[in-house]
This record gives sequence, structure tokens and C-alpha cells, in this order.
Amino acid sequence: MVELTLREYQTRAGVTLSVGDRDVLRGIPIIVTPTTDREGVYDLTPGSTVGVLQTDTLSVEIRPKLPIDRVLFLISYALDVRRFGPEEFQFGGAPDLFEAMIPGFVAQVRRSFRRGLLRGYRVEEEALHGVRGRIRFNDQIRDRFGIFPPVEVSYDDFTEDTEMNRLIKAAIVRLGRMRIRSRDARKSLRAFDRVLGQVADVEYQRGTVPDFSFNRLNRHYEPAIRLAQLILRSTSIELSRGVVRSASFLVDMNKVFEDFMVTALREALGVTERDFPQGASGRQMWLAGDRIRLKPDISWWVGGRCVFVGDLKYKKTDYGIPNADLYQLLAYTISADLPIGLLIYAQGEADPIIHTIKHVGKRLEVVAVDISGPPDEILAEVSRIADTIRSMRLQASRYHAA
Repeated sequence: MVELTLREYQTRAGVTLSVGDRDVLRGIPIIVTPTTDREGVYDLTPGSTVGVLQTDTLSVEIRPKLPIDRVLFLISYALDVRRFGPEEFQFGGAPDLFEAMIPGFVAQVRRSFRRGLLRGYRVEEEALHGVRGRIRFNDQIRDRFGIFPPVEVSYDDFTEDTEMNRLIKAAIVRLGRMRIRSRDARKSLRAFDRVLGQVADVEYQRGTVPDFSFNRLNRHYEPAIRLAQLILRSTSIELSRGVVRSASFLVDMNKVFEDFMVTALREALGVTERDFPQGASGRQMWLAGDRIRLKPDISWWVGGRCVFVGDLKYKKTDYGIPNADLYQLLAYTISADLPIGLLIYAQGEADPIIHTIKHVGKRLEVVAVDISGPPDEILAEVSRIADTIRSMRLQASRYHAA
């Protein structure tokens, strides 16, 4: 068993790997470069994806550059700002992100189940020896030539086997298939086996994880559901004849940073998701007529007009083009007809500066937010950026009024 501990964006040189293990790492993705003049030896450079990968011959942990409890705070805040305060989310003391997630998830599931499992009505269609609900006459005639019994019926069953309970059970099962070092964590997951015994086993793929609407009857389930969705979208289990061949729990820090900043800025600004969409969802922004669709990470809309536009970058990337991030922001300001735009980096990726773009009359402001400090300090930084955004909105109003 090869055990590797890597760190986000840092190269580890001279790692001996089999061809199979090398190819597995390339799929995470990790940049795998052959070490000069050494057969079967490679230099490994992770990107923004952190977490764990396990196979029969390989165990890899990719640690984030931030402390694990900070990463968990960013994730939990973005999932549900109202419920996941830092004092409420029970962070684990585990050394890696995967095992640190488990205590918080278990705590939220227990909290959701305090009143008992959420039940719901589900339409069942069966052949019974007596009548229950409604007789399906067409099926009775087609399949049984009108002969009774059995009777083809349809009825509403009030059951624990609901989609929400299936989702939570699927996340618990997914975690249980991975190698968990903590005995307490394994035991806490197994404790739900009996509680969820009447709930069907469903295997959700990343693209088939359902979303839900919450109301006063199921609101207490929301934190557990949000974490279950994250787990199912972040994990991957590959089976061979029922045996686990590989398992992974991987989180993209680019997405973590973006989701946190969007949620925290909405809260600081006191705006709705419709007025402050992520990726301009539900809004139209184009460059070159209607041929190039633009999707800025953050934008503020009043009616049908964009009054602020900005972008979020966890890691400065140029894609081989110097200052590509600024070019992208410039396109947003031109499309939205705004005099100024905001580029927000995680601390250490850029120094605060304002670029004045000649001939087009645009200003591009670059700021950085430190997400490595305590939660209250992180939120104070977000509040400071929210003040900047309010000022930019005011400048946009004056610009359009001129």
C-alpha cells in the first residue's frame, strides 16, 4: 500500500508509482510529471481539489492550504447560513477533511431524527387479495382478463421510505464504504442502520442527486439534507463484483470559495438570490450581440438592469494569457455597461489595486479576502467588501444618470 500526503498546489517530487496508480492520480486531477532520468518515479502537483482517494494499492490525502476547520466553516456557511453557525456545526478533530466531515454530518442527522423519521405519502401500485385504495381497472382487464382476485389497486402509503430519508441513507452508506480510521466515526454511522431499516437503498450518482423545497414541516431536515447532498456529490465509489475498488471524497476549493462568498455577500448586503444570482443564473448577459453568453460569479440586479458585476478567484490562473482574470472582468463591465467591476481573490493571490482602462473608461478594482482567520474575522472581511459593492452600485447609478 502506497500512502501519500500531498498539499494543495505544492509539488511533491520523486514519488514511485505503478502505471495503474499513476493513471488514477491523473484522474483526480493531479499533474503527474515523470521525474527526470528515473523510471517509474514522478513529481506530483495537486490543484484546488482536496480530500482523500483510496484504492487497493493507494491511499492519498490532499490537504488544503487552509486549516481544516476553516474549510468546514466555509462549506457549512455556504450550505445554510441560518443553521450552520460556527458554534453550531460540530467540527471534527480529525487530521483530514473527509473524516472531519463525519461528526458534523452525524450530529445534523441525529438532530433531524429527534422527532422521528419524516414520513410522506407515496403512491403504491400492487396486486392484492383485497381492495385497498382505487382499483386499476385497465390493468385488471389487460393483465388478469378481469378475473378477481388478486386485484390491481393503487393507494397512498404513509411511509418512512421518502426521498429525503433515502438521500440521507445513501450518504451514510457511501461514507461507510470508505476506509474510516476513526472507530467512533464508524460506530456513529452504523448506529443509523436500524433507524433507517425501512428506507430503501438508492445509489445516487453525482448528476442525479435531487434538490428539495423546504417548508415548516420538513425544515428541520434541511441541514442534514444539505450535507448529504454535498457528500454524494463529492464522493465516488467504483465497484467490481460488489467489492470496492476505489473510493474518493474530493472537494474543489474553487467552488467552496465561490459558494461561500456568494452566500456571505448576499447576507451582508441583505439581498435575495434573485437580485444577487450566482453565475448570473436567471439573467441574460451577452458579449458580441447574443453570440457569447457571460456568467459572472457575482452580479447585482435591480429590475432588469445590472448595477454591479464582479468575479471570484480562489486561485490566480492565467490560462497561459497574462492577466486573463482582468480581461474576463473587463468583458463583464462592457457587457453590463458599468463603469467599474470588482475582482475578489483569496488572500495571497493578488494585492489590492485599481486598474484604469484607457479608451473604454472602465476601472477594475482588485481586492483580497483573508479566509484563514477565525470565522468572525472572515465575516468582517466580507462585510468590508460588501461596503465596496454598495459604493460601486452608487457609482453605477450616477453613471447611468449622467
